[in-house]
Amino acid sequence: MPFRDFFSDNANLYAQARPSYPAALFDYLAELAPGHHLAWDCATGNGQAAVALAAHFERVVATDASQSQLDQATPHERVDFLAEPAEATSLASASVDLVTVATAVHWFDFDRFFHEVRRVAKPGGVLAVWTYRIPTVRPDIDLILNTYGDDTLAGYWPPRIRFINERYRTLPFPFEEIRPPKFTIEEDWDLPHLVGLLRSWSGTARYIDQTGENPLSPLVLQLKSAWGDPDLKRTVTWQLYMRVGRVTP
Repeated sequence: MPFRDFFSDNANLYAQARPSYPAALFDYLAELAPGHHLAWDCATGNGQAAVALAAHFERVVATDASQSQLDQATPHERVDFLAEPAEATSLASASVDLVTVATAVHWFDFDRFFHEVRRVAKPGGVLAVWTYRIPTVRPDIDLILNTYGDDTLAGYWPPRIRFINERYRTLPFPFEEIRPPKFTIEEDWDLPHLVGLLRSWSGTARYIDQTGENPLSPLVLQLKSAWGDPDLKRTVTWQLYMRVGRVTP
């Protein structure tokens, strides 16, 4: 399956709009890993997860098929950013303690990626993939967001978004599974930040490309009515949906 790049055109927006993952997530994954020499953050985007992993590992290799995404990454002395596809990397065989994929594995050629994970992972190495859906704020705002994501953009999402909608439960995952604890993201955002997130969605981009209209125009009016002062910060919450497994010989 050829690489489908839905994000390079909005790489800067994507980097600015997406929430940060909780530190407790990386603490947990580091504890699971058989060692702390090398982590591979695959489809790293702007390197958000890779930099967090650098607090736990001597070296992190962060790969992404999109150079535009990597151009938005913050340099870190222990992170090497490489423009490489998930399914074929320059990593040495049996060298990686932990492989992570944040909100991206649903785009991959599963068979080829899982083969690459088995090739590069140390015996007992760990693969962790996670994603999140539409955030929650409070009931009236949540209704607007869910209607937009599930109804307005219905038919404009790429087909593989179904794996996210199914909370990764139906994602192929041929590894010895580990049941992770629950993790959530909580951030205090103003309304423009939230609208930036909605603009960065692949479904929004496809809607604009296919219709020539911006679906956010009427949505912003609804959100302003519910939100109040656009500069007012409200707590925005996401539930993470994870699959974690150990790579056994």
